[in-house]
Amino acid sequence: MGMTITEKILAVHAGKEKVKPGELININLDLVLGNDVTAPIAIREFKKIGVGKVFNVDKVALVPDHYTPNKDIKSAEQAKIMRDFAKEQEITNYFEIGRMGIEHALLPELGLVLPGDAIIGADSHTCTYGALGAFSTGVGSTDLAAGMATGEVWLKVPSTIKFVYKGKLNKWVSGKDLILYTIGKIGVDGALYKSMEFTGEAISSLSMEGRLTMANMAIEAGGKNGIIEPDETTLEYVRGRAKRDFKIYKSDNDAEYERVYEYDVSGIEPQVAFPHLPSNTRGISEVGDIKIDQVVIGSCTNGRIEDLRVAAKILKGQKVCKNVRLIVIPATQKIYKQVVDEGLMDIFIDAEAAVSTPTCGPCLGGHMGVLAEGERALATTNRNFVGRMGHPKSEVYLCNPAVAAASAILGRIVSPDEIVGSG
Repeated sequence: MGMTITEKILAVHAGKEKVKPGELININLDLVLGNDVTAPIAIREFKKIGVGKVFNVDKVALVPDHYTPNKDIKSAEQAKIMRDFAKEQEITNYFEIGRMGIEHALLPELGLVLPGDAIIGADSHTCTYGALGAFSTGVGSTDLAAGMATGEVWLKVPSTIKFVYKGKLNKWVSGKDLILYTIGKIGVDGALYKSMEFTGEAISSLSMEGRLTMANMAIEAGGKNGIIEPDETTLEYVRGRAKRDFKIYKSDNDAEYERVYEYDVSGIEPQVAFPHLPSNTRGISEVGDIKIDQVVIGSCTNGRIEDLRVAAKILKGQKVCKNVRLIVIPATQKIYKQVVDEGLMDIFIDAEAAVSTPTCGPCLGGHMGVLAEGERALATTNRNFVGRMGHPKSEVYLCNPAVAAASAILGRIVSPDEIVGSG
């Protein structure tokens, strides 16, 4: 019996010829990641271990992105712990304000995560890098501390669920809609501790941005990791970015899967996840009249240049509804500069949106868009749990950038066709 792409990567990093689901292994890591929420705890635990230096100064990445620019004294102190540790340890990949980005957009952009890698990060959306054909998963701060000290992590090999997407995507349907639709079908625990392998002609036609979005939200179905086999789109993305050699892995034809789901994407329309779970999805035609107070376009899920181009296309020549606050957050400094260079910034500002420096900010109810009691937000982010963006009695709806932009104009959740037409 052959192995899946996830099993192959884990076997190589465990120094074994073969691994199987349920097996407990120790793997060597290519990168260990922390942010301003999780790294300070890990740094404290790292110092308890008693080792003097991190295992490799080039294989630890620290990115203060959640509450930065610092929103208050506590967040400033969190960031300072990271900054001081990075300086003390001489960590190569520390990214401060002005050089940083939202971590899961920044690391692929810089070529720090590559096909065939094994990566852990003390952030649940570390699974994003599976879009490049890497094994990447979120861990707790204590595992991060051990990873920084040893360059290893202990884990159980997940079994794999294969998701096959057939057919051609409809207009305005993106990777965000495919993953929301999938989570809606299987539930938030439908892939609990499983590897979610995405494949099929619809995946092959997706841009790298769309693939990163899908892998990013694997955790919202409980997945241990999400992964897509590398192809020419992947190689085109990593060529020129890669700072080191990498290896491509693909699933064997006789690999064993726990389950296989097949979807015909021609029947999928833009999706909206209603409160308070990413699985509470409906097609845009089934949404009804839902008025909104705030729209957020950004995050590690949908803050890349493709996302912002789509939003700008719809917002061009339009004004945001007077009852709505539209917040646009490019995910990295490079993307921010592209927004300026391509004239998208003018479109956003002329539409009366607020454009922020890169930050996770509103996604976790941190800052730059916290909701009051009774308010509703439509967001291109990844979670809509109770209180996720602020007050426990606020509501968050999830969607793609096109739906978000159109809805910001009309003040209610709508299809982009209501703004630009269906032609």
